Amino acid sequence: MAMRSQVYEWANLASGTGTSNIRRTAGSSPVAMTSGREYDIFIGGFGNNITKPAETTATQFVVIEDISASPHNGSAVQVRINTTDYFQNPDVTKQDGIPGLASPYPVGSPSSIGLTDTVLSSFNLYPDVYVLPGQTWGVLYSCQSDVAVGAGGSTVVQAFVKYTLYDGPDALIANKLLELGVTVNPNNVDWYKRTLIEQASAPANGGEA
Repeated sequence: MAMRSQVYEWANLASGTGTSNIRRTAGSSPVAMTSGREYDIFIGGFGNNITKPAETTATQFVVIEDISASPHNGSAVQVRINTTDYFQNPDVTKQDGIPGLASPYPVGSPSSIGLTDTVLSSFNLYPDVYVLPGQTWGVLYSCQSDVAVGAGGSTVVQAFVKYTLYDGPDALIANKLLELGVTVNPNNVDWYKRTLIEQASAPANGGEA
């Protein structure tokens, strides 16, 4: 497949005595998270993880379309491409990223543990975030208050990312659209394909087919 939409859901859940699992398993329990620390939701060693960093090959192009996090505990999510954080303050100083109160996951979660309110999304990731061929990227979770576990109660926090992976010829088209200043999305990639086919099938020099 040359173009596919993918989602990744992370939570601070692990089984046994460890702090992470390669996949979500039954009977997993929350693990503690420390405030002021950034956790890579892919390979950070806490919760459900994958085995290698998120990265693009020379023939791949990724478009990140949505990110969100639990609204409680001051949770936030940040996108990092290579070594650069995508969301920064106006003076280019560091910030935590998009707060879960603006982009909650799941939508409708309470703003704090024990409350019955519902938090709706007020943030839309526009324009989308582009990860170019050969770049490494990650989504970082952080919290402003410790996520506790133990006899006094355990808290589950989550993060979510949705993205589209363009591979092979579709990645070449995505790069071309970027050069043209056209938004990279599946509809525009298909439009460019149709344009190429129409040009290839058009009679030469305006003659009749």
